[in-house]
Amino acid sequence: MKNMKQQRKHHLWRWLAWICGILVVLWLAAGLYFFKVGMVPGHKSFISSNQQTLRKSDPLYKQKKWFKNVHKQKWTMMSASKHYRLVADYIPASKPTAKSVLICHGFMNNKETMGAYAAMFHQLGYNVLLPDARAHGQSQGKYIGYGWPERYDERKWINRLIKKNGQKSQIVMFGVSMGGATTMMTSGIKLPKQVKAFIEDCGYTSLAAELDHEAGTLYHLPAFVAKPAELSLSIVNRIANGFFTTEASSVASLHHNHRPMLFIHGAKDNFVPTQMVYTNYRATRGPKELWIVPKAAHAKSFQTAPQQYQQHVQQFLAKYVK
Repeated sequence: MKNMKQQRKHHLWRWLAWICGILVVLWLAAGLYFFKVGMVPGHKSFISSNQQTLRKSDPLYKQKKWFKNVHKQKWTMMSASKHYRLVADYIPASKPTAKSVLICHGFMNNKETMGAYAAMFHQLGYNVLLPDARAHGQSQGKYIGYGWPERYDERKWINRLIKKNGQKSQIVMFGVSMGGATTMMTSGIKLPKQVKAFIEDCGYTSLAAELDHEAGTLYHLPAFVAKPAELSLSIVNRIANGFFTTEASSVASLHHNHRPMLFIHGAKDNFVPTQMVYTNYRATRGPKELWIVPKAAHAKSFQTAPQQYQQHVQQFLAKYVK
């Protein structure tokens, strides 16, 4: 009888070990799957394709046409870590000026998709620098960093602008979506005094918060499934990409920013929820302004209200860039 109890106990522990082993394998598999979806460059079914065809019905047709035809200087440099070759387009202002803008694009986009913004800033009298982020466009890179490792790349681009245009440079940093988050994350590190202001459009509060939102929106995962999967992804990302997803926080970075920042967000943004901008706005320590664009979906604020968008940008910058 005693031997039978011991055998049953042994079988029970063996089954429990098997079950735990299977759960660990599934947990790691989930992390690897979501790492591939979120961090490895490639086609993403949840991102609409970037349509580069010019259409006269596009509210930003003139800006995009200008960008397509304007002469661009090609700049290259090595990334701040990992030794990747990064590529950017530089467009000098029509007249010599110390004012420059560094423009950051969104997730799985590239510098060409930011042409309308480049045209707007050029019209406002700025030199324009548009880099391709790591693992995007013409720049090298294995994995997407969502602004966290890229913030040090942006600082190197800022120093390139100063080298190009002199110590009297006045630099503005601008970004949309992932580029907006990159802008906010960059604002939290030590930067040259020539950086005068930031403008972010529809950036997320943190990578972890955005992943949590997308897990619910795209995969409809309940919290008890999503949270362990996110933890697994974070560990995989730390090993492959150099940081835990919980580290990449716009909010934490903004706590260290004392420079002026303009926050823009669409009122109908379901991809990076509009409510995130209020958290970001409260976090920054410098002068700040907030504009919620009525009826605008994610990254569509400029397209939805082109004239008002340029007016808001121009009026904000007039206070801090002379």
